[in-house]
Amino acid sequence: MGINNRPLSQAAYERACQVIPGGVNSPVRALRSVGTTPIIVDNAQGAYFTDIDGNKFIDFCMSWGVFILGHRNPEVTTAAIQAVLKGSSFGIPTEAETILAEKVRQAFPSMERLRFVNSGTEATMSAIRVARGYTGRDILVKFEGNYHGHADHLLVAAGSGVANISNASSAGVPADFVKHTVVLPYNDTQALRDYFDKNGDKVAALILEPVACNMGVVNPDEDFLKATREVTAQHGAVLIFDEVITGFRLAFGGAQQRFGIKPDMTTVGKIVGGGYPAAAFGGKAEIMKCLAPDGPVYQAGTLSGNPVAMAAGIATLNILDNPQIYADLERRSDNFIARLQKIIDGKGIQLNRCGTMFTLFFNDLPVRNFQDTKRSDQERFARYFRNMLSRGIYVSPSQFEGNFISVCHTDEVLEKVLRAVEESI
Repeated sequence: MGINNRPLSQAAYERACQVIPGGVNSPVRALRSVGTTPIIVDNAQGAYFTDIDGNKFIDFCMSWGVFILGHRNPEVTTAAIQAVLKGSSFGIPTEAETILAEKVRQAFPSMERLRFVNSGTEATMSAIRVARGYTGRDILVKFEGNYHGHADHLLVAAGSGVANISNASSAGVPADFVKHTVVLPYNDTQALRDYFDKNGDKVAALILEPVACNMGVVNPDEDFLKATREVTAQHGAVLIFDEVITGFRLAFGGAQQRFGIKPDMTTVGKIVGGGYPAAAFGGKAEIMKCLAPDGPVYQAGTLSGNPVAMAAGIATLNILDNPQIYADLERRSDNFIARLQKIIDGKGIQLNRCGTMFTLFFNDLPVRNFQDTKRSDQERFARYFRNMLSRGIYVSPSQFEGNFISVCHTDEVLEKVLRAVEESI
């Protein structure tokens, strides 16, 4: 077990580099920012995964928050297998799409109508297009450090893997593509109000992560979150909550249930597909009527509503539709976080947490926005990551990401993690 005992992974990575840019299909997986090479996974179960060298790791990334039920949940796996035996894709509607849509609407009453896509990027991109079609306006407002996928007009002061790129947006994105995207500081209520006072009637949509998860976990100030609802309602702009990560995690109804704020539109992903490529966007019926074939806003996808992903999503949400699951997760997380805080006290580390999501920022000062996160010591984080990996713990491999506790992270598993953190720090 550990960071150096991975000869097969190393060889597999070198082979991948010959055909895949950087050897990976998503940049953070390369592990360059933490000073090591990728782990090549063979299988996973519960709170653990095993690489092709036979090393077993406790997984605290959980496919970036997907597996709240743990890897390879038996009910979800069985549902997916039964679905694929009937056919993996049709390009024709199935009842499963409606069943899952009804389940999502049950959890998120604000999503009166919704449509499935294959990724969070598709969901946010489509939601913004609908909002612009509905309002007839162009300007999109987002916040520094909030990551909403890799659509051209969204790669401006974004978090996640983009946080390590020095440019304001990705190379290959023409300036004209982002000229209608306005970026404001996260948790700055006054800057938000000032902008809308001057320009609110030109804004099509305001999109945000209600709890920032892609610059590390950063909680919203209560007045800031309320202000997003107030200013958009006042000026007729569409408020979009990007709950691709927080949906079904912070509560069955996501951050909007936890904080009691109802947006006009919502995007969900990750958990909703039960480990398969699926996401959804939706909102008020009058807004969603703009979508073709009912309206003039076009959006489509060959694999949207894929029957295997729908079956896995239905099984996942059926299990999660149980308040006791969230109560147990919250209790276990409370205990873990309290003990973690004692370990890091006085060591120049900030602990941010919301529910079952948390980030350790190697930073002497509290973290409330993107500028705060960027002051963190990334080299110190990289050493911490490697130390944890050598002890069989895989934390999310970026200072700008969150870690996720699942139902499979038992008290025994969390005890092992705490011991590893204490030694690694």
